[in-house]
Amino acid sequence: MRDFDFVGSDPESKNEKCPAVFMDPDTGDFFFQGKKVDDPALLARFAEHGTVAADERIVWLPARMAPMIREALDGYERGRSGPGEPTFAQLLANTKHSAVHLELRDTYDPQDPEFLDWQAGGDGGVDDESWERWTGLIGSAVERGVRVRRARVVSEPLSDCARFLHSVTDKNIKAGEEVRWLPRRRAFDLFLPGADLWMFDQRLVRWNFNAGDGTDTDELEYTTDPRVVSQVVAAFELVWERATPHGEYRL
Repeated sequence: MRDFDFVGSDPESKNEKCPAVFMDPDTGDFFFQGKKVDDPALLARFAEHGTVAADERIVWLPARMAPMIREALDGYERGRSGPGEPTFAQLLANTKHSAVHLELRDTYDPQDPEFLDWQAGGDGGVDDESWERWTGLIGSAVERGVRVRRARVVSEPLSDCARFLHSVTDKNIKAGEEVRWLPRRRAFDLFLPGADLWMFDQRLVRWNFNAGDGTDTDELEYTTDPRVVSQVVAAFELVWERATPHGEYRL
């Protein structure tokens, strides 16, 4: 199987830092991950300089990624992971058995476009591209045997944000996730982590942090310390055992 090194990804992208630069350590070939250019006017301009073959794509990368491109051009230490945080997609791609997500807040980003659409009477499906990306990521992992579980510890009656999440959870289920809900009243005697987290293969934990109003701060912390990971495993499994499957949970 052809190998490659991860050079770096867009530090400001909100969509799992999708734009990225990779390099083949053996051949020196480059791989660029970015948004596909579909604008007919732009494609026509590119065609003036040469035909874009049927098996080719023009992709866009932001100017702020110039340092990653320069690093790839100027030589890259083989086998070293690139600068910056690994993306969720990269972490999931390296997962072999299980990925679990523990959500402990009642309120997340109050300005999230999907949440605002739901509040205004819509179905919260304004960002179909993000959902398609998520479905692809989870679906691919599940197909290769990864079990993906999401547990939510919530206060009742549910906050508007939690009710919104409940209304769109069928999309998570469709992607291949298992989702359960645990009322906070039934979790009072559990010793739970202090922040939301993802855990991969019961060996790596990634915490993410939110401001007081629920806004994502983009701050992440990681650990593979088995003493910490074992506590997270125990906490999640206790929540999962008590929690109600999404299809049976009633508002």
